[in-house]
Amino acid sequence: MLDINYIRQNPEEVAAMLQARQLSGEEPKLRRLLEADTLRRELVQKSDELKAERNETSREVGRRKKSGEAAEELIARMQSVGEEISELDRKLSGLNLEMEEILLALPNRLDPSVPVGRTAEDNVVFGEPVHFSHPLEFDVKDHLELGRSLGILDFERGAKITGAGFPVYVGKGARLERALLNFMLDRHTEEHGYREIFPPFMVNRDSLRGTGQWPKFADQVYHMEEDELYAIPTAEVPVTNMHRDELLPAESLPIAYAAYSACFRREAGSYGKDTRGFLRVHQFNKVEMVQFTRPEDSYRTLEAIRSHAEAILCALEIPYRVLLLCSGDISANAAKCYDIEVWSPAEQKYLEASSCSNFEDYQARRASIRFRPEAKGKPAFVHTLNGSGLATTRLMVSILEHYQTPEGGIRVPEVLVPYTGFREITPSA
Repeated sequence: MLDINYIRQNPEEVAAMLQARQLSGEEPKLRRLLEADTLRRELVQKSDELKAERNETSREVGRRKKSGEAAEELIARMQSVGEEISELDRKLSGLNLEMEEILLALPNRLDPSVPVGRTAEDNVVFGEPVHFSHPLEFDVKDHLELGRSLGILDFERGAKITGAGFPVYVGKGARLERALLNFMLDRHTEEHGYREIFPPFMVNRDSLRGTGQWPKFADQVYHMEEDELYAIPTAEVPVTNMHRDELLPAESLPIAYAAYSACFRREAGSYGKDTRGFLRVHQFNKVEMVQFTRPEDSYRTLEAIRSHAEAILCALEIPYRVLLLCSGDISANAAKCYDIEVWSPAEQKYLEASSCSNFEDYQARRASIRFRPEAKGKPAFVHTLNGSGLATTRLMVSILEHYQTPEGGIRVPEVLVPYTGFREITPSA
């Protein structure tokens, strides 16, 4: 959520941000917000004046009654003022709700380093793509064919159990998935300084609101209506909300958490996109990195989070590239975002496996997460950041395809062997 004071003082800057995000259609909402803010301040001033008059009149009524003077006229005036105040409060309540609705819908401001662009085609490759030597001098199979022929993935039975987009991992496929998750958690906690969290997989609406998934992305989450709970789209939601409505000790910052969770996304609007196998699913596994920092440290932290995600891919020796997202493709909540994409030999394209974002104080303002910069200073909002470290589905596509053998088996990446207990998945396994 943007600060209304910032919007009031920089309306042209906010309008330019909406245009850069290809959201110029939202500008009427911005104008309405500014109009409502002006009216709200006028009503607050009028209400304060009336309350001051009521207090003064009340004191005068008390004085007159004590001295035996008539006070009926003043009492009538007090009643009239009270009715005016009640009417003003009613109008203010409506304005506050309207303003909150608009503020919740407005996207975050953009860091100046974000390139201006219209679509994903305008994203900028950050640095050089990273390659590893995995010669595939034979006709490669895609992850679906490999998973089916080796008996380690079963999308058909997943569809029978639940529906399309809910995969089943079988045998050594399940072991490989578990090994990957454990490896990533160990690397982040033992080498990158994160504290491990195992969060709930369901949250309340306040938690979705706190991280920005509600109300803007309400159509993407699974809702348990009877209990008013929502299946999490990412561990970012429960982990960030661990500190909702808290005043954090300044000395505790930065706080860094790493969490495994299953993630659930309805993927509304994905019609026409490639939904085969792991390319687009409704349930998947992910290790998430979340950090809370002082504002002055957040952009250094963003680079660190990106490097932590890249370190996983380097250890797995998976080819990848990093994209700096442009203004028209970046999420509404992020001020700056990197996407990390892994290469699929079968698809002959890069697939997103991680996003690393700095939200500045956008989430912290919604979730009221603050710290006190100085012993007697005024509380300030922290900056929140997160990064996928990493999502396993697209990563599994790349592992299976890059590590396949001419015989139709899969070699296990060396760093995962201690976790799997085997070095290869063979057609006879």
